[in-house]
Amino acid sequence: MTRYRISQLAERCGVPATTLRFYEDAGLLPAERTPAGYRVYGEEAVERLAFISSAKLLGLALEEIRELLEVREDGVCASVRARMLPLVADRITDTDERIAELRAFSAHLAGVHAELAGPAPEGSCGPDCGCTTTAPAAGPVPLTLSPTRVGQDPQPWRDAPVACTLGGAELGERTEQWRQLISKAERREEIPDGIRLSFPAGAELCGEVAALAAAEQGCCAFFDFTLHLTPAAIELSVRAPESAAGMMTDLFGATA
Repeated sequence: MTRYRISQLAERCGVPATTLRFYEDAGLLPAERTPAGYRVYGEEAVERLAFISSAKLLGLALEEIRELLEVREDGVCASVRARMLPLVADRITDTDERIAELRAFSAHLAGVHAELAGPAPEGSCGPDCGCTTTAPAAGPVPLTLSPTRVGQDPQPWRDAPVACTLGGAELGERTEQWRQLISKAERREEIPDGIRLSFPAGAELCGEVAALAAAEQGCCAFFDFTLHLTPAAIELSVRAPESAAGMMTDLFGATA
């Protein structure tokens, strides 16, 4: 029977070792121990990780994935499907609401674009010039769009699925980009739910920080980035939900 050390399993599945340790702590990926205390995994861990990764890509929460794994251990596919159906149905509802939100926003933008394309009034801006817009009385037009599920949570990143759309070489390249950037930081400090990095002030470095944070947010919606500029420093605050502790450590050397 094939046995993997944690580094071997990480290489076999393309999942960082820190994430594997987090999965074990979260009850998703049990590991055996050698007499020397090393983690070892069987071939079933490969299939289990594939299932976890698939569930994360569906946007399922950590608790939902844990419950599905418990059902899956019974070895009855029909039971797993029966439990997954309502979960996927909920994600479809979330997605449809998101699409409706985006369509409403697109229609609003089209109206603003048409207004701005017309002739400008004489003189300065006024209440009817089209430069200042408001939402129409009928129908919601959300001007602040969340990358996660629609809701009232002012911090949607806390409930975002902990899933990254990068993999393989792309993930390795992104990790190296963060390491190179973080090496330029002059100071780092722990903050609630994350870390704050301070860089020397400079327009070029500021653009580099902002570009990399925007790219990361595009593939990992569960990260929350705040960029604060002062005459003396560039401060980047990074926060993530507790379930993203492994990825926070991989990229920033901090535990969420």
